Amino acid sequence: MRTAITLIPLLPLAGFLVNVLVGKRLRAMSAWLAVAAVTASFALSVAAFLRLAADPTPITFSLYDWIPVGHFSAPMGILVDRLTTVMLLVVTGVGSIIHLYSVGYMHGDPRYSRFFAYMNLFAALMLVLVMADNYLVMFLGWEGVGLCSYLLIGFWFERPFNGGTTNDAARKAFVVNRIGDFGFLVGLFLLWTTTGSLGFAQVQRAAGAGIFSTTLVTAITILLFVGATGKSAQIPLYVWLPDAMAGPTPVSALIHAATMVTAGVYMVARSHFLYDLAPISQSVVLWIGAATAIFAATMGTAQNDIKKILAYSTISQLGYMFMGVGCGAYAAGIFHLVTHAFFKALLFLGAGAAMHALHDELDISNMGGLRKRLPLVFWTFLIGGLALSGFPFTAGFFSKDEILAQVFATGRIEAWAVGVAAAGITAFYTFRLIFLAFFGEYRGGVEHPHRPGPTMAAPLVVLAALSILGGYLQVPRVVNAFSGYLAPVVGGEQATLALNVEAALMLGTFVLVLVGIAGAWLLYVRRPVTAEAIAAEPGGLMGVIRHKWYVDEIYAAVIVDPIRWTSRTVLWRVVDDWVIHGFLVQFVGGLLWKSVGFVVSFWQTGRIGTYAFGMVLGVLMLLWLLV
Repeated sequence: MRTAITLIPLLPLAGFLVNVLVGKRLRAMSAWLAVAAVTASFALSVAAFLRLAADPTPITFSLYDWIPVGHFSAPMGILVDRLTTVMLLVVTGVGSIIHLYSVGYMHGDPRYSRFFAYMNLFAALMLVLVMADNYLVMFLGWEGVGLCSYLLIGFWFERPFNGGTTNDAARKAFVVNRIGDFGFLVGLFLLWTTTGSLGFAQVQRAAGAGIFSTTLVTAITILLFVGATGKSAQIPLYVWLPDAMAGPTPVSALIHAATMVTAGVYMVARSHFLYDLAPISQSVVLWIGAATAIFAATMGTAQNDIKKILAYSTISQLGYMFMGVGCGAYAAGIFHLVTHAFFKALLFLGAGAAMHALHDELDISNMGGLRKRLPLVFWTFLIGGLALSGFPFTAGFFSKDEILAQVFATGRIEAWAVGVAAAGITAFYTFRLIFLAFFGEYRGGVEHPHRPGPTMAAPLVVLAALSILGGYLQVPRVVNAFSGYLAPVVGGEQATLALNVEAALMLGTFVLVLVGIAGAWLLYVRRPVTAEAIAAEPGGLMGVIRHKWYVDEIYAAVIVDPIRWTSRTVLWRVVDDWVIHGFLVQFVGGLLWKSVGFVVSFWQTGRIGTYAFGMVLGVLMLLWLLV
């Protein structure tokens, strides 16, 4: 079994190496090689899942000593427990589906093999992140997926985006994530100085032994969560994710919706033994998640870029996941992570199919009427939209309501109210997108949009089925297969509510969802809507929301512009030009050169006789000193 587990990340890594070295020669086969590598990893992940389902004993072993320095040792260790297998199935299962979709979507791209090389590298590093048995190896995967995100956001580096290029979006993602990673690293330093180890098992034993003070464990967990806010796009470090939509749509589906952005949620769940000791940190996680859920949802209501609407919905849904783990319901948070991977990947791939049919059109004001022209895309997209909205009996309904019930049961009524309000707003902007893109009159410029081919259509059908059936892994009071499976890792004790209270909460949320859908129908279906009216810049509050609450502008004015001014004016013009170059190099250096040169010039005459006399005089002085 160890060999099979070791191969799970090595197969995509091998696919990356082959595509990098000979991908251009393989041509179309480079894509199928990448698909085969991830699919084989999925098969091995299923085998690991079946082994852990039969016996919950974790599989852990070390491949080699990665960093042995003094008293510090960081083995390249692997841990496969039930939480790991859940993440393995998501990364490799959804990953293989998206790889297959990419075969058709990226067909004809001049950098075809490079794209699949990057996608395989991402899969390998994401698997390293979730299979690590210590924080340092996790951080290796953490940084690796950030690198792949940078490479894939800027994959079409020559294309314009938001007044700049896709490279600008890639740099923004890279820099913002480094801010979060700084906090993560400081947290790891504190962990090591306290416990002498970064292994999950060793830190958990130390936590159980009571060596952490409340202040120390609070500081560590908040610093780790700072890293999570960057990687999982939470307030205040969420601003990179909407711009990450500059990359190809399969990248948005795999990296920026289904897998990489959930790494922060996974890290908190993996570190549950620390967060259980830090109630203040749990409250911070809960409230940052709640605030992000509703804040990002409001921004989704006024966007016309189809991928950006889905990006803000991803930020919002990640907020729900943090609400779950923040109230101690780790299984509920991970359950929403899984269902979200299904329906959000479906929505992004559906959006990609519509864009592909309309020659890369992103603006929903230039769509409309696609329900009849792209029927498969419409029906699968509708299923994804219902799941995102939390419509009853879809996967999103069960997982989102489980989180809201757990938040309510733990006494965080205000946070529950915020989550319910965000659910209503989510339903509104989701169906605003559906109604504008698929209903009404066709407003596009492409006369005959082409339907997706088999490699793009099949993934939509599979993900649509998972977006419905995936929720039945955890049905309140009926099926607890998911929470029961994770219980040996994160604990099985969760808060419970009276049946009538839980039913009332679900009904109240459902009513708000219906209100959101009805509001979107009244505004965008009942009355005629023109492309000009949709694209028109609204005033007042909606104008502020369309400008994303001016957060990017505030960050630019308060942080980015002062740093640029300091770099250009103070560090460059003053320190570099005047102090270093002007004073030290030209003035001091010139002064020394002239003064020393003036003295040396008396014996550096260029006459051979003078030099010979100096050499003889030097030899005589040495002999005199020796004798």
